[in-house]
Order: sequence, then C-alpha cells, then structure tokens
Amino acid sequence: MSPTTANTAPIPSGINYKKQSKLLVLSYGDEDYSLSAELLRVYSPSAEVQGHGVGSEVLQFGKRHVTIVHIQPVGNYAIQLHFDDGHDSGIYSWGYLYRLANEQQQLWDDYLARLAAEGQSRDENTQVIRLGN
Repeated sequence: MSPTTANTAPIPSGINYKKQSKLLVLSYGDEDYSLSAELLRVYSPSAEVQGHGVGSEVLQFGKRHVTIVHIQPVGNYAIQLHFDDGHDSGIYSWGYLYRLANEQQQLWDDYLARLAAEGQSRDENTQVIRLGN
C-alpha cells in the first residue's frame, strides 16, 4: 500500500517526465500511470483554467504540442508544473494527480467533446468550422 496524505490520496513513489513522448509518469508502487502534458495543461487546477466556481471553467485549446519545462515540488503534498506556453500557476496535489491518472480516459473524452462543441482544435491557430447539418 502506498503512503497516503491526510485525505488518503496515494503519494507517488516516483515522478518522471519523458520529454520526447511528453508524458509524466507517476509510479505508485508497482503501478505506473502516464499522463500527457496536454491533458495536464488543459486540466490544470489553476483558477485561470478552472475558473472560480462550477460552470466558470475556461476551455483550453491549441495545446496539442505543449510540453512541461520544469517540475517543482510544493511542500509534501503537490507539484507545480511549468509549461512551455508560460502557464505555471497550477498546483497539482497528490489527490488531483491520482484522480487525473484514474479518470484520464473519461476526462480526455469530455475534453474532446467540449472542443468539438465550441468549434475549437487541439492545434494552435486553428478553428473548426462545421458546414451543413
């Protein structure tokens, strides 16, 4: 069993960023989870992304090629990720990272659906235009 924080979220036993594949690998004992830099960026826990309450989230788009340039520990409870697009205000608690790791497919599907609904793209400087019905 992994050590846990006060809120019982597992603490990763290892954190490794693979620059070429843009994957943050979180190890929990014998289990590894790979999270893309793009997923981490578009689900940043910062107010800039999450807004200031339910329904005020700000859709992030054009982040397909974003990378992590620096990982900074925050006390014994989180990490702060610095991205190459200048975003660095998200504090990723152990609990939030574990949630992203375990729910990443659903979160990713939701993200793609929101992009489509808003006519946005994962690519920079691209807008999707739908013609016809």
